[in-house]
Amino acid sequence: MNVFTDAFAWLFSPERWEGPYSLPILFGQHMYYTLISVLIAAVIAVPLGWLIGHTGKGREIAVAVSGAARAIPSFGLMVLLVLLLGVLRVPEAAIITFVLLAIPSLLAGAYTGLEAIDRRVLDSARAMGMTEWQLFWKVEVPLGLPLLVGGIRAALLQVIATVTIAAYVNLGGLGWPIIQGIPLRKFDQVLGGAILVAVLALIVDLLLAIAQHAAVPAGVRPQRTRRRARNAVAAPSPAPA
Repeated sequence: MNVFTDAFAWLFSPERWEGPYSLPILFGQHMYYTLISVLIAAVIAVPLGWLIGHTGKGREIAVAVSGAARAIPSFGLMVLLVLLLGVLRVPEAAIITFVLLAIPSLLAGAYTGLEAIDRRVLDSARAMGMTEWQLFWKVEVPLGLPLLVGGIRAALLQVIATVTIAAYVNLGGLGWPIIQGIPLRKFDQVLGGAILVAVLALIVDLLLAIAQHAAVPAGVRPQRTRRRARNAVAAPSPAPA
């Protein structure tokens, strides 16, 4: 328990909140690399995943590419890119690494969301006279949105955890206390940094779990939820006193 007490004492000590390596600055660096990487990956992967899900073509290639990207060791790839691009391009090397890490989850969430839609729903929409563009935006995207949000959720959590290695190439982030504390045997600092990364991941996961639930269209939510809503509407109001 002394290690945890020391870790929380380290977290809340005044010197942790000021200076170039203060926790707010490290947090900002961590979120910057996380968000910019996931945003770039989404621009690449989501349209491609939607195209695969809508047309039904290229799924095998997407699965193979996603599997290969998941197998690449992130730390080794980042070091290799730093060596190839040069020490003046370290941020770019790190972002490329994190983008490649995020693409598989986003790609899978985009195309599986569309593939999971019942074909009878699509046939009914076509029978009503919808064009392919209307079918895509008014039927496929809303119904596939929960799985896409799930892909964003997985990508964000993976990148948040992996951005900690950015400290190895002097890019800061919440991994800096961990990387800097290990050789100095400052275990309170190492544990404090690990707690910050874990808390950040848990908060992001909770927020996106709520968003994923909210993304489910009202018409396809579980019957129990809709039944409760109907009962609430149909319940008689109490008689006036």
